[in-house]
Amino acid sequence: MIVTATQLKNNLGKYLEIVHKEDSIIVTKNGEPIAKIVPFIVDKKAALDSLVGLLPDTGLSLDEIKAERLSKQ
Repeated sequence: MIVTATQLKNNLGKYLEIVHKEDSIIVTKNGEPIAKIVPFIVDKKAALDSLVGLLPDTGLSLDEIKAERLSKQ
């Protein structure tokens, strides 16, 4: 579902209920997407599954990714 920022502001409770029962909502401002409201996921596996495909495959191993992140801290 796509709603404008004004629609969200004026009907927040309604849209939160929709997110709770159904799916995510994309919020637009001046016709451009600015935010996405998604249901809160308690199930860790489901949360991880929802992240699949968000980042490009870099070809790095999990250990290499961890080492890179730690070196930036």
